[in-house]
Order: sequence, then C-alpha cells, then structure tokens
Amino acid sequence: MVVTAAVIAVSFALKLSLSEWRWIILSLGLVWSAEALNTAIERLSDAVSMERKDQLRFAKDTAAWGVFVTILISALIILTVFVPRILWLYEIH
Repeated sequence: MVVTAAVIAVSFALKLSLSEWRWIILSLGLVWSAEALNTAIERLSDAVSMERKDQLRFAKDTAAWGVFVTILISALIILTVFVPRILWLYEIH
C-alpha cells in the first residue's frame, strides 16, 4: 500500500503522460492481483489442512514466487517510465 501510494505520488510529481499512466496502472494492478491470488491460495490451503503437506507447501511457495516475479517486472516497467523522466528533468540526456 505504501509503495503504491509512493509510485502514484511520484507519477503525479513527474506529470506523466496518459500512455505512461497506463503502464503505471497496469504495473500496480498486476502486483495487487498477484497478491490477491497468493492470499486466496494460502487461505484455501489452510482451510484444506493445517498439517504440513508437501503439495500445499509447493502451492504456497509457487504463489509467492509468482508475486515476487510480478513485483520484479512491475519495478522494471516503473523504472522504464520514471528514469527517462527524471533524467530529462535534470537534462541528463
């Protein structure tokens, strides 16, 4: 939530174009969606069994890995939007 707010604040400060906003919204939406799916898988696994089962552990670990990959990709997208804007602001072409 804090990172989302920070990204949105920086996006406003950098006065992003409409197409840049689309990338930011897509990136944030993908991360939130991955987090929601991860939470659903964890809760479902816990509802099925609180015992340690390899299949449930694998499902939880895989869902967490999916969130991690989504965050990495989102960070790369956000950087490709922010870095050129910041460099342009400081006239570092």
